[in-house]
Amino acid sequence: MTAPAPDPGVRRTRLLLVALGLVVVVVATVAVLADDGGGGEEATGSTPSPTPSTAERTPTTPPPTAPPSAPSTTAAAPAPAACDATAAVAAWPLRRRLAALVMVGVDPSGTGEATAVVEDHHVGGVFVGGDDTTLLTSGALATLRDGSPTGLFVAVDEEGGRVQRIEGIDGDVPSAREQAATTSPDEVRALAQRRAQVMADLGVTMDLAPVVDVSDQDDDTVIGDRSWSDDPAAVVTYAGAYADGLLAEGVAPVLKHFPGHGQASGDSHEGAVTTPPLADLRSRDLVPYEQLLPRLGGSAAVMLGHLDVPGLTEDGTPSSLSPATVALLRQDYGFDGVVMTDDLAGMEAVTARLGTEEAAVAALAAGVDVVLLAGTDVGSLLDRLEQAVAAGGLDEAAVDASVVRTLRLKGLDPCGVAL
Repeated sequence: MTAPAPDPGVRRTRLLLVALGLVVVVVATVAVLADDGGGGEEATGSTPSPTPSTAERTPTTPPPTAPPSAPSTTAAAPAPAACDATAAVAAWPLRRRLAALVMVGVDPSGTGEATAVVEDHHVGGVFVGGDDTTLLTSGALATLRDGSPTGLFVAVDEEGGRVQRIEGIDGDVPSAREQAATTSPDEVRALAQRRAQVMADLGVTMDLAPVVDVSDQDDDTVIGDRSWSDDPAAVVTYAGAYADGLLAEGVAPVLKHFPGHGQASGDSHEGAVTTPPLADLRSRDLVPYEQLLPRLGGSAAVMLGHLDVPGLTEDGTPSSLSPATVALLRQDYGFDGVVMTDDLAGMEAVTARLGTEEAAVAALAAGVDVVLLAGTDVGSLLDRLEQAVAAGGLDEAAVDASVVRTLRLKGLDPCGVAL
C-alpha cells in the first residue's frame, strides 16, 4: 500500500525548525570565538581587550619540544688523592732530610752553638745537658723551634734525683726509686706534669725520661736509683704515670734504655757491657715496653742503650747499632714511633769500637730514626751521611720514613712542610 504524501503545512514547519537550529549553532560558534579567555580577566576586574578577527590572529607556534636528556658522558671530578707523606718528604733536599735525623748536644751556657747548628745545618733536634740553665732561660730555644719549618726537638734529661736539668728553676725532686717508695702514682703524675709545664714554658719539647730499666742495683750504680723498682709491674705503673704527666703538657717522653740496662754488667759510659740473654730480658726488662708502648704509641719515643745482648745483638755491635734490636722493637713489640740512640759521641761502649760518624751511619742503617751526639762536627757528619746514601750503605727510602716519624712526633703534618 502506498504511504500518503505529507501534509504541506507540516513540511513547512519542519523546514522552519531546521533553519532555526542552524542559526542557533552559528550564534553559539561566534560566541565561543569571541570569548578569548575573559573569565580570568573578570576575576581581576580588568577590561577585556578587543578580540581580533580570525584573519588578524597570529598563529601561536608551540615551543619546540626538547629532546630527552641523554646520560652525561662527563665523569665526576675525582676526590683529591690522599697525600703520600713519604713522597712529600722525599721532595726535600737530601741533606735536609738527613739533618732532620740528627740531635746534637749543645753548650747550655750560651745561645751561639744552638743557633749555629739549627740555622746553619737545620738539625732536627738539640739536647741541653748540664746544670747551667742559661740557654734554657734565654728564650732562644723557643725562637729556634718556632723558626724551623721542619720543627725542632728541644730535649733535656729531666729524670729527678741525680739527673735533673731544671732544679735551679723549679726546685729539686727525688729520684725515681725514692718517688716510687714514698708517693702514689697520681702524685708522680702530678709532679711530672708540673715539671713538664715548666719545661714547655722554656721551649723544651722532649724529656729523655722516664727510665724504664728494671733494677735492684745499688743507688749509686749507673742505673741504680734512676730505676723506679726491681719489680716490672711497679716500673710500668710509675714510669707510665710519669710519662702521662709529661704528655699532659705536650712534652714527649722517651722510654730508655731498650732492651734493658738494669741488669747489665757495668756502665756503658765507660766501656762495653753485657746483659743477660734475650730470653731472660723478655720476662723482666722488656715488660715495661710490652705494656707501655701499646698505650703511649707514637706519642713517646724509645732510646736504645749501648748493650751487648746474647741472643740478640751481633758480635761486637751494641744494641744501639743493631738491626736485630730495631727489628725486635718494631716487630715483637709493635712500635712504629721514633727510635733514637743514646749518645754516640761520649760513651765508650760505642766510641771504643767506631768513630762517631761511622756509628751514626751504622745506627741509621740499622733502622734508628734519630742519632744523638753530645758533640760533633755537624757539617762533616752530614757530608758522611750523604756519602753513605750515595754508596748504598744508607737506604734513602728508610731515611724518608724516619723523617716522617720525627715530624709526626713533633706534631707536624709531613704533607704540610715545604722546603
